[in-house]
Amino acid sequence: MISIVILGTGNVAQNLAECFHGIPEIDLVGIIGRTETSLHVFGNKYQVSKDWTNLPQADVYIIAVKDDAIGDVSNKMHVDGLVVHTSGSVALDVLSKHTKRGVFYPLQTFTAGKILDFKSIPLCLETNDDENKRLLGTLAEKISANVHFIDSEKRKILHLAAVFVNNFTNYMYTIASEICGEHQLNFSMLFPLIEETAAKIESMSPKEAQTGPAKRNDLKTLHGHLRLLKNEKHKTIYTLLSNAIKAANEHEEKL
Repeated sequence: MISIVILGTGNVAQNLAECFHGIPEIDLVGIIGRTETSLHVFGNKYQVSKDWTNLPQADVYIIAVKDDAIGDVSNKMHVDGLVVHTSGSVALDVLSKHTKRGVFYPLQTFTAGKILDFKSIPLCLETNDDENKRLLGTLAEKISANVHFIDSEKRKILHLAAVFVNNFTNYMYTIASEICGEHQLNFSMLFPLIEETAAKIESMSPKEAQTGPAKRNDLKTLHGHLRLLKNEKHKTIYTLLSNAIKAANEHEEKL
């Protein structure tokens, strides 16, 4: 039995709590939050508390708070168990106060009110010794079949790549939604295209999956699109990305 305390009440904390709940080998002994309101989302399902100074005894303490608050939370903790954080961009050393320390980073985007299935979510782990590695690995394997031990530097690189595929891509969706809205078109008409684009890179490389007027060097279409765009910021982004795609494919035969 692995006992756990979660410190934090945000989207990651909520998903971890729900994921751990009901697993016989895991005992979620407490969730720590700052306010009654933040803890209310957990209902009566878990033991909750606002007392950050008198934490329950546990094998693992998971700090699931904003990146810039991890150090402060860690420094206020006085515990003997393994202390881990859930950030992709914060190094293990932020927990240097603790003899037993690690990282438990789920490589996924989490949304308020939506609970995800962790079975396929990559869990990126790091610890400071072999004993903690075994403990954290055992915990991770209880909830995911996609577990990896990755050091802080490589995890930062992975997080950077994640920003490109998630945050930047979502901003492209925002622009597309704005363009559709300006012309009374339903953005949902693009959903099948979005799904197919994402599905293709599971069977071929992103470079092989690239299509469109920039790859073909179709200047007539490119210039036509620029004339349609009224927002100067959108024009700048369109030009920057089109030029990057053209440069990446300049040695290939144009379709």
